Amino acid sequence: MTEQNTRLGIMLMVATTFVFAMQDGLSRHLATEYNTMMVIMVRYWFFAAFVIAIAARAPGGLKRATRSGHPFVQIFRGALLVVEINVMVLAFVYLGLVESHAVFACYPLLVAALSGPVLGEQVGWRRWAAIGVGFVGVMIILQPSGGVFSPYAAIPLGAALMFALYALLTRFVARTDTAATSFFYTGTAGSVVATLIGMWFWESMTPPDWAWMGLLCLSGAFGHYLMIRAYEVAEASAVQPFAYLQLVFASTLGLVVFDETLRTNVIIGAGLIVTAGLFTLWRQHQNAKA
Repeated sequence: MTEQNTRLGIMLMVATTFVFAMQDGLSRHLATEYNTMMVIMVRYWFFAAFVIAIAARAPGGLKRATRSGHPFVQIFRGALLVVEINVMVLAFVYLGLVESHAVFACYPLLVAALSGPVLGEQVGWRRWAAIGVGFVGVMIILQPSGGVFSPYAAIPLGAALMFALYALLTRFVARTDTAATSFFYTGTAGSVVATLIGMWFWESMTPPDWAWMGLLCLSGAFGHYLMIRAYEVAEASAVQPFAYLQLVFASTLGLVVFDETLRTNVIIGAGLIVTAGLFTLWRQHQNAKA
């Protein structure tokens, strides 16, 4: 991988995190006005159309995209991501973007902790130490006095756990399936599950909010396109650390647009989580090289 491609991949990943942060802001706005599950359902309709169009234009077409060594795991992955997104958007509504993303940032640590029992991978003492530091950061954020400690604090933590499992299952199916196949099942299976959940909560939307919904759908497709391109032109280990910028962008949006506050304990806790997460990514890269 050339230096130029790595630089391009980093730029694409930064752009991806910015687009996804804007998408989170749009999701929060719409979910405060309408039922969250309906918002996610409409978003997934567009997402499914996007992945089907991508698969149809790829070599082998839809037939190749549907070919999977683990079809039931792929379907479960898609369903799990829908539930995770619904839970995370609820967290935006109840806790705001700043606190929700600060807690959610622990998901790479959960991936590292669960990679042993789920995938049979070895996790050394250094990564276990980093996982411990990261969860100290979570407890600092969730401190009972003056923090975000409440029943609502479990919402983004639950979303992080589900997303970690989704990431591990993605790595599991990658042993037999292509990235295009996983992307196809994420959109199509997810759309079916989102519809089965969201169709019971349909609400009429105003024309301005339909415009916001359209922007939400476009941002989702564009963000996934940027992410795919980032991983195409650069190694995952080079661009993955920059995914943490979504925490920065989303928190800035929460502070500026939604008048949220940034508590000292959230800054300290998020700093510990991000540092520990970056260390686990570095150790994973070192082990892969070895």
